Amino acid sequence: MKALTTTLALLAIAGLSMAAEDGKKKPEGGKPKMNPEEMFKKLDKDSNGKVSKEEFLASPGAKKDAAKAEERFGKMDKDKDGSLTLEEMSPKKKK
Repeated sequence: MKALTTTLALLAIAGLSMAAEDGKKKPEGGKPKMNPEEMFKKLDKDSNGKVSKEEFLASPGAKKDAAKAEERFGKMDKDKDGSLTLEEMSPKKKK
C-alpha cells in the first residue's frame, strides 16, 4: 500500500511538472489559450496589421454567438475605426 501511495504521488508530481513546463493556459475545453499576438496573426487574414470587423466575426469563436462577438468587438475597438490593432486586442496589464 505504501509503494502504491508513493508511486501515485510521484506520478502526480510529474504531471504537475509537465503542466508547468507547457507554459500555455488550458481552459476547460483542453485546448491551449493563444496569446494576443498569436490570435491577432490568425485573425488578420489579409496581413494588413489590423483585424477588421469582418475578419473578427469570421472566426470560429465568433460564429458560435455572433451577437456576443459583435458586442465584444465594439468594446475592444477603442478608437472606433472599425478595426482592431494588436494593442487593442492585448489585455491591459495592471500595475
